[in-house]
Amino acid sequence: MQVSIACTEQNLRSRNSEDRLCGPRPGPGGGNGGPVSGVHGNPPGGGGSAPKARTAMVPRPPAPPGVLRESTGRGTGMKYRNLGKSGLRVSCLGLGTWVTFGSQISDETAEDVLTVAYEHGINLFDTTEVYAAGKAERTLGNILKSKGWRRSSYVITTKIFGGGQAETERGLSRKHIIEGLRESLERLQLGYVDIVFANRSDPNSPMEEIVRAMTYVINQGLALYWGTSRWGAAEIMEAYSVARQFNLIPPVCEQAEHHLFQREKVEMQLPELYHKIGVGSVTWSPLACGLIHSKYDGRVPDPCRATIKGYQWLKDKVQSEDGKKQQAKVMDLLPIAHQLGCTVAQLAIAWCLRSEGVSSVLLGVSSAEQLIEHLGALQVLSQLTPQTVVEIDGLLGNKPHSKK
Repeated sequence: MQVSIACTEQNLRSRNSEDRLCGPRPGPGGGNGGPVSGVHGNPPGGGGSAPKARTAMVPRPPAPPGVLRESTGRGTGMKYRNLGKSGLRVSCLGLGTWVTFGSQISDETAEDVLTVAYEHGINLFDTTEVYAAGKAERTLGNILKSKGWRRSSYVITTKIFGGGQAETERGLSRKHIIEGLRESLERLQLGYVDIVFANRSDPNSPMEEIVRAMTYVINQGLALYWGTSRWGAAEIMEAYSVARQFNLIPPVCEQAEHHLFQREKVEMQLPELYHKIGVGSVTWSPLACGLIHSKYDGRVPDPCRATIKGYQWLKDKVQSEDGKKQQAKVMDLLPIAHQLGCTVAQLAIAWCLRSEGVSSVLLGVSSAEQLIEHLGALQVLSQLTPQTVVEIDGLLGNKPHSKK
């Protein structure tokens, strides 16, 4: 009973917060439905008594199951969604720093990309302690400091797991979670991150220790939320159960790989967690590390990411039998993309955005021009009718099905 009451109070707070952010919602016919009498705007009449105001409150119809409440930014067209069932509003497209702030990209290009992203409404920037051996965090921190943007206007996430070579500098022990996060904050030149992710589960650390450490960094103001990255559904559920058992803070979202050829987890497992415990999804690699692109035509073009030093694994993947079959599927999608007036990349990103429970899709780009092209996926999203999705599923032939 105690949990039910707490959840009800949280839902009410979240709903009131959303009304302030989004304003009046469209009515059933698509137009502005107007405020509910006695709830928004000026009260009717000459200031009735308190009991009348309470009786005038009409419950808002619940959103359809699986649909994340979404609003559109003024002047940018960016869409914003709640992070899982928390109150945090994030742009449905985020910017990952694996490619943009890596060793192959200049600091000037990285600043151009970040500036274009922010000006187009992206407010979610994702990094980790290991990208380019910490250079990604330092570069991101330097740019944010030089820009002087309001700290409250963007969301920074980082991931903890493999910070150094020593045994105590890796994994998810309480020691590394706390010390690793503090080192990340020093590189980022920030007092806190909005979300800290436990990057991969750690069989060497008890789940209670992980949840207690994440609760500690939140209580200390080093992070506002915590989430998981590349965890299994059972592990996420265990973390939630431990948090509820010991009155600790549970994770709010899972970071997972999701694209046209990687579907099972995000489409079958995570939606159930979203409905049961409110854990949302932040997905990455919507283009399968660049494989989902019409530039791949049975060979590895030069230049591309697969030809860069350290990306031999991607080159091998492209040239493998499975890679060639996937490239053929990408070519099959070209007529649909042409019909919608978009590129295959835009189609693939929009396809990821329509998945149930997905709060944000992280983009990895190497130039501002590439980012602007990928932002065009927002216009494609509105054109993805159920019939189009069925057609895409038919061409891919890999739609996951429930085992129940």
